[in-house]
Amino acid sequence: MTHDAPADTLLTLEELTARVGLSVRTVRFYTSRGLVPPPIRRGRSGYYSAVHVARIELVLELQSHGFTLSAIERYVAGIPDDASPEDIALARTMLAPWQSDLPVEMDAAQLQKKAGRALSDDDVATLQALGVIRLRGSAYLVASNQLAIGVRLLELGFPRDVAVAAAKVYQEHGQQMAEELYAVINDQLAPLYDNDKSEHFREIMERLKPLSVGGLVTAYEAAVARAARQPRRVR
Repeated sequence: MTHDAPADTLLTLEELTARVGLSVRTVRFYTSRGLVPPPIRRGRSGYYSAVHVARIELVLELQSHGFTLSAIERYVAGIPDDASPEDIALARTMLAPWQSDLPVEMDAAQLQKKAGRALSDDDVATLQALGVIRLRGSAYLVASNQLAIGVRLLELGFPRDVAVAAAKVYQEHGQQMAEELYAVINDQLAPLYDNDKSEHFREIMERLKPLSVGGLVTAYEAAVARAARQPRRVR
């Protein structure tokens, strides 16, 4: 995708650094660590695409959350090489403002050692449904700050089918919410800012994100409280 970018959409190194607000040295450092792909070669010159911009902005977002370089490298390694700028922007959006850790890659033995107990296939599937772990090839990406919670739920007999059903609810309603919020921003907010104010619009979106996440959490908590007050249905 990057190499097929039209020439008129590519940036020189100087244009890229002006766009993302970094020095040439920093961009080259990110490239050397694999955080940003190498430039696109056109003859003897190197150019940068929207994918480069999106990946740099993701790295800056991770840094703003206080993550170490090694943690950022682990996170970026999990993004497919052919991810589009929109895919990478979604990864940025999924970073919660209060998130204090990034997933750590572990093999099965490391996962069980971290969990402090043996984990059956059903246990692992339950933890996956709960969002505590994700598969990456033969390894696991583990939200280490949530693993103890997931393990305790296993000890309390939390059923796998409930975890799967809840995950389906999160996915379906999360997709619907994302589409509706995108429509509001695209149809009502974006037209207020022309191309001359693109940086202004970007800043608005960055500052809006934590408020949007906070609003979602508040709405969810209120809805759960209302549901808890309702009489329990008997099947």
